[in-house]
Amino acid sequence: MSQQSTQSAAAAPQNSPAQTIKKLGFFASIASLSYVFWIVGGMELIERVAFYGVKTVAGLYATDPVSKGGLGVTMTDFGTILMAWALVQAFVPVFIGGLSDRIGYKETIALSTVTKIAAYLLMAFFPTYWGFMVGAIVLALGTGIFKPGIQGTLVKSTTPQNSTMAWGMFYQMVNIGGWVGPLIAAQLRILDWQNVFYACAAIISLNFLMLLLYKEPGKEEREANLAKSAQSGVPKTSLWRESIQEFKQAHLIYYTIIFSGFWFMFMALFDVLPVHIRDWIDTTAIVTSLFGENGTDSIAWRSALGMNADGMSILPEGIMNLNFGMIMLTCFLFAALAQRLGTMNSLVVGTFLCSGALFIIGGVNAAWFLVLAIFAFSVGEMLASPTSYKLIGNIAPDDKKAMYLGFKDLPLGIGWVAESYIGPMLYDKYAAKETLAKTMLSDTYQQSKDALAAIPQGEYFSHLVSISGQSAQEMTAVLYQQNNIGVVWFVMGAIGVASAFGLVIYSRWIISARSSLSTEQKALVD
Repeated sequence: MSQQSTQSAAAAPQNSPAQTIKKLGFFASIASLSYVFWIVGGMELIERVAFYGVKTVAGLYATDPVSKGGLGVTMTDFGTILMAWALVQAFVPVFIGGLSDRIGYKETIALSTVTKIAAYLLMAFFPTYWGFMVGAIVLALGTGIFKPGIQGTLVKSTTPQNSTMAWGMFYQMVNIGGWVGPLIAAQLRILDWQNVFYACAAIISLNFLMLLLYKEPGKEEREANLAKSAQSGVPKTSLWRESIQEFKQAHLIYYTIIFSGFWFMFMALFDVLPVHIRDWIDTTAIVTSLFGENGTDSIAWRSALGMNADGMSILPEGIMNLNFGMIMLTCFLFAALAQRLGTMNSLVVGTFLCSGALFIIGGVNAAWFLVLAIFAFSVGEMLASPTSYKLIGNIAPDDKKAMYLGFKDLPLGIGWVAESYIGPMLYDKYAAKETLAKTMLSDTYQQSKDALAAIPQGEYFSHLVSISGQSAQEMTAVLYQQNNIGVVWFVMGAIGVASAFGLVIYSRWIISARSSLSTEQKALVD
């Protein structure tokens, strides 16, 4: 907290929330979490297993050649799918987030589960570009319906004293699901890509069992308020009008624009980095460091690390799982650190760390430096992402918690939509191994347009290797040295730096504009 903020808190009345809200210790915070919190945390975990099982491997599936069971499309084409996915998932909660406040959290969670099962089955039954496109849109719709009810329940089941720990714990469950999902996908896709989608449909259906144990907090009060409103005879404002009216507040608008840079980086990590790892990172260096030159025959290790069948390299899903694994192991530590730093400081420091990670990825293609980058990104994510939930949830009025948590996804939506266009397009132009291989086939080996057109998308590099007389590893090194691969990550890292500086300015502005917030909101934002 800044000196100015501290002085303001000191000047507050003795009975103000700034002085009465006392943060609990580590164990006391965990012990104070309610039964309902653990139920919604379990539902979030299950949903994330299925979601990240698909999300982490989506780029690999889209760009794998048809001969290997993939869609055989370019990264730019994959970006079109991502943009549709992002638009629906991010902006649906903005306009229907209040639906959970009106019809009930349990009902919307059930509806979202049915929708998501349909999405995964669409992907499985229609293994085409348009089949995956429609499946992604339906999945986005289901996710958009799911989030406000889950997060609204969490807010209503916590207190100002334990909210920081609650969001940290909740984020750990997100990452447990994110860790398990890609590992399942890695093993299933080795057999057949469609197995991934069938498995995710089965996994998300488990939430119907969790709903049997779920009880909505504050349901009686919500229903009483709705009944009172109906008896008043005053026409109910439409959800979208009410949402727009609430969102007109300046502190929400500015925050949404600025923090979208963080989510730009976050989505690039999952949309682009797995393909970058497959194209440019030789993970055998990690395997030989851990197990020796012959790798490992252990099924347990191959499964836990997301390795290929011969135990000599780690698949992109396995490398990405370092992010989830680290968060699982250290989220309590960094939740406590975030609590000590304060809301705005955590957002700023976390965003800077994530930016630095992208610069590392762009500067070096060595496997262990990639591990370092993911470590730095994970720390930044743990400081920034849960804190952003806390900020929006705490400043929301009591009767509009779900609606405001729908707003929380607006920065994600803006960042993801921008990244879904910029990230894959930049990668396709400057860093995609297939694009660079196609260019070398044309420029160096004088392949005609007709000859190039006859090569299926996704097989340009393998064709280049076959006619060059070099190994795949040698040709990868040649392409990397001859092209500026890192520029993609430098651009995306720069966007993160701009977001971090924007948050610094925003924090100073919010302090100067404290008079526009209620006394309770002031305390909760600090």
